Amino acid sequence: MKLVGTLTSPFVRKVRIVLVEKRIDYEFEIDIPWNEGTQVGRLNPLGKVPVLVLDDGEALFDSRVIVEYLDTLTPVARLIPDIARAKLQVKRLEALSDGICDAAALAVMEKRRPLEKQSEDWIARQQKKVAHGLQLLALELGEKNWFVGESFSLADIAAGCALGYLDLRFPETQWREDYPNLAKLGEKLLKRTGFADTIPQEITPPPKQTRLS
Repeated sequence: MKLVGTLTSPFVRKVRIVLVEKRIDYEFEIDIPWNEGTQVGRLNPLGKVPVLVLDDGEALFDSRVIVEYLDTLTPVARLIPDIARAKLQVKRLEALSDGICDAAALAVMEKRRPLEKQSEDWIARQQKKVAHGLQLLALELGEKNWFVGESFSLADIAAGCALGYLDLRFPETQWREDYPNLAKLGEKLLKRTGFADTIPQEITPPPKQTRLS
């Protein structure tokens, strides 16, 4: 299978980490949706990444759909619990973390517009969503080692990707100082190969296709 995405998207990163945790071999194709010549729109009519192209050519899109599919492929490192209540908690926290990323991305896009066209109210609204989202994440984690139950799950992956995206786009955000429990989680996650190998950076993309295991 082939994953199409960028090096900075927290949603692509979430899928990449799940692939590592599940020990699934895949091909990674860098394709930036807003660049001239992008093929993303051919695979996903919404023009967004990540896109997972299956061996039969079918394309899956939306990171939440992709990671839930990947978790069914092998019993290795189950990331979404089978128990209904626990599954609901994991998916709820994934949605919260993704929402933080969405709000942060909207603020970034607004700041990239010409200064005279930017809306400070819009930016402030998105930043408020980020702040409230972080507050709830910290509350949900509390003093626990992991968000749901006693084991690492998709909830932790999604939260870690949101925190990493804030480091990339809003390094001035003092989430470590404000929420020491999230800082502790972030440090623990970076010790995992999937997180350490996918830290988002604004760098020149590597060759178009690479083989990852």
